[in-house]
Amino acid sequence: MRVVVPFAAENPKTRLSGVLDAGERAAFARAMLADVLDAVRAAGHTPTVLATAPVDIDARVRVDDRSLTAAVNDLLAETDGAVAVVMADLPLVTPAVLERLFGADGDVVVAPGRGAGTNALVVREPAFRTDFHGASYLDHRAAANAVGAAVTVVDSHRLATDVDERVDLVEVLVHGDGRAPTWLANHGVRIERGNGRVNAVRVDD
Repeated sequence: MRVVVPFAAENPKTRLSGVLDAGERAAFARAMLADVLDAVRAAGHTPTVLATAPVDIDARVRVDDRSLTAAVNDLLAETDGAVAVVMADLPLVTPAVLERLFGADGDVVVAPGRGAGTNALVVREPAFRTDFHGASYLDHRAAANAVGAAVTVVDSHRLATDVDERVDLVEVLVHGDGRAPTWLANHGVRIERGNGRVNAVRVDD
């Protein structure tokens, strides 16, 4: 199985700007990417990073600055056999979770994210093509049905938790066990409890 990890190499995670500056966001995105790559390798696969610009990381890198949909669909078209797509901002992912994803039956296996997104896919149907815009989980189910592909949904908190907003950092600090939570802790990001809610704050906030 070919495993691809898309990565936005330039100005990543802009919605974290309220807690991390541009350089910190780039470094944190690299830490999350490294966690995902470690999990893929531990699950027995060799990942390829599909990056929007050259990136210096210990993995195969394919640079494609087009939209995620176009870049992934070209990979599907040129690959014989199954292709897995695992997003780079899933710092809670573990080898066991990926083994469950990769081993699930189905022509198209989908791991939904919150808000109707798609955080991971396994594609075994040659006619299937992705569409990562908007409510991509719903679009991917419809695309699979359109080509007669059987769909399996993998329901996993760890795969569903992508990191885009400040509140998502709470999940990394509570449930993470890799480089990403260590990076946050080393840069003064911690959990603050109050008024019945838990937030992520900087020590110097």
